[in-house]
Amino acid sequence: MPHYPEVDRFDPVAVELAVLAKWDAEDTFRQSLAIREGAPHFVFYEGPPTANGKPGIHHVMGRTIKDLFCRYKTMRGFRVDRKAGWDTHGLPVEIEVEKELGLEGRHQVEEYGIAEYNAACRASVLKYKDLWDDLTVRMGYWVDLGDPYITFQNDYVESVWNVLKRMWDKGLLYQGHKIQWYSPANNTVLSSHEVSLGYKEVQDTSIVVRARLVEEPRTSLLAWTTTPWTVPSNAAMVVGPGISYVKARQEVDGEEEFLIVAKSRASAILKGDYEIVQELKGADLVGAHYHPMWEGADAVDQEGWRVVAGTYVTTEDGTGIVHTAPAFGMDDWATGQREGLPIINPVEPDGRFQADFPVIGG
Repeated sequence: MPHYPEVDRFDPVAVELAVLAKWDAEDTFRQSLAIREGAPHFVFYEGPPTANGKPGIHHVMGRTIKDLFCRYKTMRGFRVDRKAGWDTHGLPVEIEVEKELGLEGRHQVEEYGIAEYNAACRASVLKYKDLWDDLTVRMGYWVDLGDPYITFQNDYVESVWNVLKRMWDKGLLYQGHKIQWYSPANNTVLSSHEVSLGYKEVQDTSIVVRARLVEEPRTSLLAWTTTPWTVPSNAAMVVGPGISYVKARQEVDGEEEFLIVAKSRASAILKGDYEIVQELKGADLVGAHYHPMWEGADAVDQEGWRVVAGTYVTTEDGTGIVHTAPAFGMDDWATGQREGLPIINPVEPDGRFQADFPVIGG
């Protein structure tokens, strides 16, 4: 047996290094596999990190939890093969490369050359691999670093296509809609993590829009939105069924109008003199139809442009009436699915409105 020097058991770094040295000398990880030859398998593929950025303490925390499960399963008698991996795809890699190359947006990438761009991404993606390997060993994380799966390698790409093909053969794939974060500059969907990489608070424009009721020509619902560009895609107004609303009479340009808003928000939203002529609950408004908010939309032919109920409506800000565009926003999409609302999306992949869309095309 190898001899190990005495260490100060009150020095955690010295103890750690001594344990790592012992594991390395005795090849303990490999032994934990060898002694389980023929045992039931517990398969672990690491959710791969991206090695074009330096590892941080949060990676230590995540890997500690992974290692805990693998060690537990080993102690329970399983053979636990642990395969490392490297995630070499995704926007973080591309953003890093585009900064280095001075490129902005998809058109400049295409001008630079797709093959050359891919080569630059491959060169960049394992930039900090040595730092990751050092961290892996230093924290005592047992995983097979000698034969990792790397997502840009052809055998990995082919394995993904193979799985997709088998899912297709079993009828498990379908085409539908899903609300996703999206980058017009790169023409691609984004993960919430990728969005958070560039998150910052800004002052933005919000508007209050009128939805004129079909049954009451001079009466409008007032809805507040912080995404004015989604108004052309409006398909419903959502009210809280138990929320109190008021109908207020106001003179606008010499004509009498009636405006509906949450009772608790009336003083904040209605400007000038007004008179409350009726109080009602949100449930009383459900089912009312209003005229489409954009030229070319047809309320007669579809199930949209009506008032529906929703539990997520609040009166802390806004008007207490939520403008709903099922093509944009998870709550909007879920409401649209439940109520059978039309999906109106005139926005092209580059973030511009379709050229032939009324008023704002292009």
